[in-house]
Amino acid sequence: MESDKSLLSTELNEEMEEALYEQMLLQAKQEIQSRLPNPPDSKQIRPQPGFCIKTRTSKNAKIFINICKSSQIPAPPDLSEQELVTILESDDPSGYRVPMSIGEPHVEVDNSGSGCTAYDLVINHSFFDKIKSNELFKEFFITVAMEGLENKYELELSREWRMLKNRKFMGSISEQNIRTKSKPMIQEMDTRSTQLPPSKSLISEIQSSPVVPEYSIMAEPPEGHPEFLVAEISIPKVSSVRSIVLDLGEDRIVLLGRPDLYHLDIFMPYNIVQEESGAQFNKDTKVLTITMPVQSS
Repeated sequence: MESDKSLLSTELNEEMEEALYEQMLLQAKQEIQSRLPNPPDSKQIRPQPGFCIKTRTSKNAKIFINICKSSQIPAPPDLSEQELVTILESDDPSGYRVPMSIGEPHVEVDNSGSGCTAYDLVINHSFFDKIKSNELFKEFFITVAMEGLENKYELELSREWRMLKNRKFMGSISEQNIRTKSKPMIQEMDTRSTQLPPSKSLISEIQSSPVVPEYSIMAEPPEGHPEFLVAEISIPKVSSVRSIVLDLGEDRIVLLGRPDLYHLDIFMPYNIVQEESGAQFNKDTKVLTITMPVQSS
């Protein structure tokens, strides 16, 4: 038993040393960059913190994404929910692009003392307000943001994520250089205005009053005070996770399947730990599985 503890302590120390070493390298790089003149046709912005989400890579490394805002980033075309759904259901959903600035990775230490990597993404402050108040736009943007990070840094990120409850960012937010010319400010996202595709007949055909999907909630263990609740919700008409809006309350599940496919609003027999809950959508079975740790009695 003692040898196991010693081995664990050694591994943690090695992780901390590696994280601190990488942090020193990044700080040195930032100091050198700060002394260099700004590149031509660019200017420096200081993003404002917004919110932070946590996810993992395919190798199970912890990743934090700081979603920041700035008035210096152009806003995407203003859309309604239905217009966004139309684009997502179209043959070319890439027609709607969100301008964003993707910063360099920086190594941080999380609350458990383990090393992690954080990225700062900056979007227009008005668009930030929109995604904060609209779950469909938030889900859409976070998917786009993850794809942007994957393309730029050759990552593979899990689509299971959670928003940090008590902090707006991980680590510290650094200034970023953005282009001032009329060409795209960030290579990952094209800032030119786009003509929205016309509404397709498919959209009007599937519009209907939302129905309550079939669902089941299981307790684990089944007897006594459970440690977890597992909800399975059958949503066969949903073709993509982007059409799902899920909101977990302390003792409540609210699910929307857009556009106007499903509406579920139920209360659970126990209070759950919202920030540790996770959901996964199986494209083959069309079942959404939600795993929710239960608060201790």
